[in-house]
Amino acid sequence: MMVDRAAKLLREREAARVVYPTETVYGLAADALAPAAIERVFELKGRSRDEPISLAVPDIDAASEYTRPTDRERAFMEAFLPGPVTVVLERRSVVPDVLTAGSDRVGVRIPEHPTALALLQRIAPLTATSANRSGAGSARRVEEIDANVRDAVDLVLDEGPTPGTESTVVDVSAETIHRRGALAPEIEAWLSAAEQRS
Repeated sequence: MMVDRAAKLLREREAARVVYPTETVYGLAADALAPAAIERVFELKGRSRDEPISLAVPDIDAASEYTRPTDRERAFMEAFLPGPVTVVLERRSVVPDVLTAGSDRVGVRIPEHPTALALLQRIAPLTATSANRSGAGSARRVEEIDANVRDAVDLVLDEGPTPGTESTVVDVSAETIHRRGALAPEIEAWLSAAEQRS
């Protein structure tokens, strides 16, 4: 099974990288706790080290191993995850500085895609960043991924086209949407209702 092979590569090769499908766009997976693997993701994407990368986990309990969600943030995650949402949380010390660009917060994804979740159930956390060169459009199909990226990774999990709408990035504690994407109106409504309840 390709997912087993991907997990084995990510587990056994220190800086392995795998392209995987999500319910938004194709992502680029590497060990999110291994600075060398994260550095290779930055290099492959041509991404500035000042721009943090999110991490992906299989469920909310796993997220709590790497972050410290408040009760409100946990309620938000229970409402929207798994799904096309990145929630920004206080990170634990196990999460490397290179992933977060030195910030004490990290974006967390729990993708609503069977292949992504199957991979994350085998090995997590993984990087959650689009499989594209920095500044280029995100890929809904494997053939849309830059050839330099496709050729450099260890494995591509090709599952055909993905829906294509990028995740909404939200900091619940600051009531801030950093990037509008999927479910943005529903998230705004939740934040507004939560504020009225508090």
